[in-house]
Amino acid sequence: MRERWQKFLEDAETYLLDVIFQQRPGKKAAAIRFTLLALSKVFSGIVRLRRFLYNVRIFRDATLGVQVIAVGNLTVGGTGKTPVVEKFARALQDAGRKVAILSRGYRSKPKPLHERLVDKLLLREDTTPPRIVSDGHSLLLESLSAGDEPYMLASNLKDVVVLVDKDRVKAGRYAVEKFGCDTLLLDDGFQYWRLRGRRTDVVLVDSQQPFGNEHLLPRGTLREPPSHLNRANVVFLTKVDRGTPEKSRRIDDLRVRVARLNPRADLIECQHHPLYFEDVFSGERRGLDLLAGQRIASLSGIAQPESFESKLVELGGEIVLARRFADHHRFNQQEVLDAINRGKKRGAAMLLTTQKDAVRFPKIDRRDLPIYFMRVEIKIVAGAEGFDDCVRRICFR
Repeated sequence: MRERWQKFLEDAETYLLDVIFQQRPGKKAAAIRFTLLALSKVFSGIVRLRRFLYNVRIFRDATLGVQVIAVGNLTVGGTGKTPVVEKFARALQDAGRKVAILSRGYRSKPKPLHERLVDKLLLREDTTPPRIVSDGHSLLLESLSAGDEPYMLASNLKDVVVLVDKDRVKAGRYAVEKFGCDTLLLDDGFQYWRLRGRRTDVVLVDSQQPFGNEHLLPRGTLREPPSHLNRANVVFLTKVDRGTPEKSRRIDDLRVRVARLNPRADLIECQHHPLYFEDVFSGERRGLDLLAGQRIASLSGIAQPESFESKLVELGGEIVLARRFADHHRFNQQEVLDAINRGKKRGAAMLLTTQKDAVRFPKIDRRDLPIYFMRVEIKIVAGAEGFDDCVRRICFR
């Protein structure tokens, strides 16, 4: 039942995205777009009202006396935020800061429904402590309870505290009091205005799809208008590709637009840089030459699988099967076995996935193909001095 419901939601999401980006013709799709546009106007009003209420302090924010770095986007999904959070955490930790990453844990296992309903009916404040994914020494939760991104960050950053809670003021206070943290990194925190103080706002803009179709939710993928980029201290242009004159011109045009929206922000260009391949189950690491001349199958459940697949091709692989699922899809054993069987029939030597997907993999009874995930990091290709300056400002503020 749960899997059927999940499939229904994923199919509905795929259909709506096709409608939003005009991939579905016909009167029905046009009517849906018209309705979504009207709802976008309502959403825009809510966004402006919420910002106004925080600015005039009717909605109260909190200050915890520590550094706060909010990393986020103007759009939903697919900008490559997690590796940027990881890069900041490493740089700040190396500079001597005691870092905690605070995440809301998107699609993590929630508190039981009946308990949440009772809390709301009784107007009871949630005093449950945040979930500790990592205490800075050990990984304490599995991916289902933690959420994909927090689990991945905790796996990659062994000495950084990672906490999950929708109330990040509560989680931040817990990190300060329980673990002695002096620097809080808000994963997906650009729209989280309750926690201010000495705050640095970092916004990621996908250079391939900077502002989606320029519409706010639900007609588009924007959470806020592009003009709200003016709140950012640092802007990362992610997935930068200057491989041809035309691509380079598009990046330059985007830089001009971002500079007009926010002339004060440091502007940084970056790419997702592969480090190695790792066996999903054994942990064996292989070099980037693993794919050279090989026929491969890919399996992913991320927002923009094209970027992942193109990277596999760049590394020498020939993709004979590409299985795509909705973002955050939790694979079952049959889906993985199906990808293996179909890949084998087409001559694939291995199955490739992303690290974010690998944390959601089920145990497999049989593996007729080796399964690897690609470990990546953020590589700054322009504006490195802006990143270094940002870290110094945080450390010596």
